[in-house]
Amino acid sequence: MSLILLAVVLVSCKQQKKDSSVDSARDREMQGSMESEAPQITLEKLEGSPAYADAVLQLEEPKNTTIADGGEVNFNFTMNNYELGAQTSGPNAERLANSGKGQHIHFILNNQPYSAHYEPAFAKEIPNGVHHLVAFLSRSYHESVKNERSVVVKKMVVGPDAEDTLGLDMESPTLIYSRPKGEYSGADTENLMLDFFVLNTTLSENGNKVRATINGNEFTISEWAPHIVRGLPMGEVTIQLELIDGEGNLIPGPFNQVTRTVTLKE
Repeated sequence: MSLILLAVVLVSCKQQKKDSSVDSARDREMQGSMESEAPQITLEKLEGSPAYADAVLQLEEPKNTTIADGGEVNFNFTMNNYELGAQTSGPNAERLANSGKGQHIHFILNNQPYSAHYEPAFAKEIPNGVHHLVAFLSRSYHESVKNERSVVVKKMVVGPDAEDTLGLDMESPTLIYSRPKGEYSGADTENLMLDFFVLNTTLSENGNKVRATINGNEFTISEWAPHIVRGLPMGEVTIQLELIDGEGNLIPGPFNQVTRTVTLKE
């Protein structure tokens, strides 16, 4: 190889290394820019909802929650100082995913996803076994009404030789998941409400708390209140709620650690 050709090859190699270095630096800069522009998931307390502090929910039927056989069970609730089907007043109906059917009852069996009921009487399929029933009043945008009389909690024993596979202790601290749920699209993806019910305990800075892990981002909630989640990406979102003690340990109970997924669409 002539000296001239060798010199050309060396210069070309140096230029390629320089170009590669510039490209790598540019790639790192672009990656950093993309990461910095990614939305940050935040959690803040929701305020501005009417309190409904005197709202009452009562279960009238079935009178006896020990039932001979599994199958369709008729439920009938009565309520005071609360109107099913009405639109909840205030700004949150515009900010959050809101039901056009109005205020309703969230019916939850064994901490599974709730069914919403806009009439006080309805039938549900209840299988044989021992079940944990929670029903509470919900605003039109699915925020639970949180007072001692707005919720019904029952142990249901259904069928002959019903077996308690959950190991229920109806007096122990219990976490019940409510929202978010299902699919959200358009403007409803901007503000997702995180809401839950706590039974037989209170939350405080130095006592029991709820740990929320949203797409890997961990938050600690020390007040029983709904919260707004912002900055979520489109697609599948994973939410885990855990009822923990003052030292961060999971409190024993069949429902005190729950994971749900929701989907956000453009």
